[in-house]
Parts: sequence; C-alpha cells; structure tokens
Amino acid sequence: MLRFLSKKIYYNIMNWKIVGSFPSEPKYIVAVVPHTSWLDIFVGLLVRSISGESISFIGKKELFTPLTAWFFRSIGGAPIDRSGNQDTVESIVAIFEAHKKFRIALAPEGTRKRVNKLRTGYYYIAKRLNIPIVPVAFDYENKRVIVHPNFYASSDDQKDLKVLENLFKGVCGYSRQKSF
Repeated sequence: MLRFLSKKIYYNIMNWKIVGSFPSEPKYIVAVVPHTSWLDIFVGLLVRSISGESISFIGKKELFTPLTAWFFRSIGGAPIDRSGNQDTVESIVAIFEAHKKFRIALAPEGTRKRVNKLRTGYYYIAKRLNIPIVPVAFDYENKRVIVHPNFYASSDDQKDLKVLENLFKGVCGYSRQKSF
C-alpha cells in the first residue's frame, strides 16, 4: 500500500521520474548529490519506497532531538556526530561489518549549503569494504532522480573522486544557488 501511494505521489502528483535502478547487492553506499533542501529527505523516501530497497540514512545528530528522534529513526535514520575527532569512516565501517545486508544513503556535501568540493568519507568507506557506490542525483530542474551504475573504487583515489564529482556537475538541486 505504501509503495502504491509513493508511486502515485511521485509519478502522478509531483510528475517526476526515476532514471536507472538500484542494485540488488546486499551492501552499498548511495551517494546523493546535490543536497540543498530539507525537502530532499521526502524525495529520497519516495524513491526508496518505490524501489522497494531497504536503504538507511545518516543525519547530523542535531536532527535527532527528543521531539524528532522517533520520527527519523522510524524512517531509517541514524544520528552521526560530526564534531571533534570522531572517526566517522570507521564508525560506519563497523556498522556495515555488523550486518549481512546494509545500505546507506549519504550526502557527500555534508551540508545543505553550497560547497565547491565533496567530502570523501563515503568513498573511503566503500573502498575499505570493497562495496559499490551508487551515485544518485536529485535533478529538480528536470524532475528526475538519476541512479547511476555502481561505481567501485580503484587504486587511483584522485581519478575516482574526479569521476564521481563529474557525475554531479550541473545537476540542479532544489536550490540552484546551493547546487554543487
């Protein structure tokens, strides 16, 4: 029922489309760019529901207040502490290693503000675990979510990161001014 409702909202009311599809691998990282608005979470939830895939997400710990934590956890969210000397990469690697099946969506920008360079943690998590990165673009201008083919890290980090960044160049998020 939820999947049916998600399809009606996404395809018929919002008039969006999905280009590509999510893999069936048990573990992967979904790198979603651009992340320019709180509305992105709803687009992501609709796409996740339509795909039928189990994909969790992380958000800054400040979102998980006593009033909102129940909501974010119920839709697959987990808080992440980005302050101080927290080793976020190792924390997320440990979560992956503790599960047979685990997928997580991350915003490599690390913020909804405009950035000139993506953070690289998602890449190093995938590389360390030898799992694919699924690059996903939220293209508000053309009303579509683009699910790119799996990307596996090679021995050339700089080349890989440039290839990944180029997949997102020119894609317009909800806020054109904040788009990568």
